[in-house]
Amino acid sequence: MKNKILENIDDPGYLEALYRADKKGFEKAFNEIYPEIAGRSGTDFWKIRLEFDKTSGISARIKKTDVLILIIVCAITGFLIKLPQLFDNLIRDSFFYEKNAGLIIFGGLSLYAFLTKEMIRIKQVLISSSVFIISAVYINFLPSDKFSNSVILACIHLPFMIWCLYGLIFIDFDIRNKSRRIDYIRYNGDLAVLGALILIAGGILTGLTLGLFTAIDLTIERFYFNYIVVWGLVSVPVAATYIIRKYPFITKQVAPVIANLFSPLVLITLIVYLIVIPVFGKDPYNDRDYLIVFNLMLIGVMAIIIFSVSEMTANRKYRFSEITLFALSVIALIIDLVALSAILYRLGEFGFTPNRTAVLGSNLLISGNLFLIMIDLYRVNFSGRDIKQVELTIARYLPVYALWTVFVVFGLPWIFGLK
Repeated sequence: MKNKILENIDDPGYLEALYRADKKGFEKAFNEIYPEIAGRSGTDFWKIRLEFDKTSGISARIKKTDVLILIIVCAITGFLIKLPQLFDNLIRDSFFYEKNAGLIIFGGLSLYAFLTKEMIRIKQVLISSSVFIISAVYINFLPSDKFSNSVILACIHLPFMIWCLYGLIFIDFDIRNKSRRIDYIRYNGDLAVLGALILIAGGILTGLTLGLFTAIDLTIERFYFNYIVVWGLVSVPVAATYIIRKYPFITKQVAPVIANLFSPLVLITLIVYLIVIPVFGKDPYNDRDYLIVFNLMLIGVMAIIIFSVSEMTANRKYRFSEITLFALSVIALIIDLVALSAILYRLGEFGFTPNRTAVLGSNLLISGNLFLIMIDLYRVNFSGRDIKQVELTIARYLPVYALWTVFVVFGLPWIFGLK
């Protein structure tokens, strides 16, 4: 290790790879040879970095103000989600959660993001607050009709639109910086992984708590689920964000493993799935429910591809993973084209409806994105291109999804007369 460091002291890329491969060994060797390399280019940086990693432990990172902000944001988010129960006489809308759950969750995340920024820009706060207020007023003034497909679609797409707004807040409204967009995608992947772990831990705690109180013949299920569980669920994203920010080493170790593990498993599942479809006689052209499942599966695969690419660019490259992602993008594009042809067939047979219009637009966007990703992954595997090119393609496409969600939320209901 000492010889490798000495021979490559002027090569920061090699030193970084060496450090990631064996952090403890690198630190020990570097400290031993530091007296003879002190003053050379880059050595002071590594000295400060290693000492910082050693002295900035978990206890040093915890600040009372950070914990206080976390508690306040979780309390506000929990209060808003409980409004129908707290003000039963004023709020009777059965669609309250369908219309407002996304606004409340991303509102809590946005509030936490602003409160933890080093410098709060009033213009950003005003723009964000205006979008939240306008969206909340608009969606709640739409009729609460369970038979209005356009309104239901607006409720489904509103969280995605607010997710895009939260992304702007996350990147400090730096819309030209495409690497920040990928940071946001990577953060969402980390959030999903860590959020799932928190939910599992919360489920174990819930089972243990209810079991203990049942053993002494005390029934707390109603109170526990109505207040503790619901409050805890909406607080999970904020709590997970706090952990990601304060202890990034946790998700940096877990997320790449998840990405590399799930990609080949999803690929195998999709291949088997496409093979058995004819055997069971399933037909997306005439089976509406099957077409819906088809599209949900496609969205999930798309999310896995994007998440895996973002994690690969942040960590060491693996040739196997790159080939797996290319194959996955090809299979996903085939699935999307089948779904798209089925949608066009149903449009020709039954005409335009809010649902068919929304699904058609979503599939066109996904097919375009998948095609570009597939081309880039082909170049990565067979033309020696850098995987970061795929990352840039994903980053450039994100505004297209944002514009589509705005159209579905604010345009589609009125085009179809709120039907």
